[in-house]
Amino acid sequence: MKAVAIQAFGSPEGMKVIDLPAPVPAAGQVLIATEAIGVGGVDAVIRRGALAAHGFAEGHVPGGEVAGTVTAVGDGVGISWVGRRVWASTGVGGGYAEQAIAPVGEVLPLPPGLSAVDAVTLGGPGVVAHFALAHARFAPGESVLVRGAAGSIGITAVQLAARGGAAAVAVTTSSAERGDRLRTLGATHALDRSGNGDEDAPAGYDVVLDVVAGVGMPAFLGRLNPNGRMVVVGVVGGQPPADFGTTIMAAFRRSLSFATFSAGTVAGPARRAVRTEQFAAASRGELRTVVHEVLPLEHAVPAHRKMDAGEVFGRIVLTP
Repeated sequence: MKAVAIQAFGSPEGMKVIDLPAPVPAAGQVLIATEAIGVGGVDAVIRRGALAAHGFAEGHVPGGEVAGTVTAVGDGVGISWVGRRVWASTGVGGGYAEQAIAPVGEVLPLPPGLSAVDAVTLGGPGVVAHFALAHARFAPGESVLVRGAAGSIGITAVQLAARGGAAAVAVTTSSAERGDRLRTLGATHALDRSGNGDEDAPAGYDVVLDVVAGVGMPAFLGRLNPNGRMVVVGVVGGQPPADFGTTIMAAFRRSLSFATFSAGTVAGPARRAVRTEQFAAASRGELRTVVHEVLPLEHAVPAHRKMDAGEVFGRIVLTP
């Protein structure tokens, strides 16, 4: 089968199309003929080599979520899965391929009316957005700032905050045009990347959901209201300064809270229940997916170039 592997960490050009033996599902796993492959921010972080210390080596096939048709199952998995169209989490990689393996507990049937492309646009990001807002103890009537809202996590978070009764939903993004698009999804205020640009925006926020991190993160801790909570769900802008905690300590009397969030800390049945609900909502048109572009699998390099250049609004999807 064809797959895309990271042959050299660094730029997108380090990824190459290679031939691999077709995988065989082990006990508890299914084999999926992929129809759509989500291209996520974590794929770019892995590709750059930022997570090499965590066991990612050159030769790694990136891609954490796919949608397609189950073609084979391992021991202990019901044969009724074969032939079903599904969404699946492949874990830390293996998705950039014509065939992918996933544990059956991370496989969900696609509801009627939801395409494979929409499924990989919503499946992973939607769960992150939902549980990150819960992690921040977001409540109706509170103000929310989504930093880095043009990606699929941010786009879903904006919709969920608006649907959840937020008093204000501010976003940071790179252009007025993107701000206007985010307003159609529920944003009430559009800010530039530094958090400025809208005189009517709240001066402070009860919740800041940050997909970016990077050197600019401490400034957004300063935008929290008393008892405000920041939750970081991504590091697409790199790691924050090592001393960012001094910002929190300097505001000791405002009782600020900082947390990180990974969907891997949520129990599988809870993730499954939320994803099922979100897929159903998307199939009814109540939750919107935003697809930036659909590209063939062999165009993974230009897909990553677009991500690195900040050109992507929504999600790029690869198809075999």
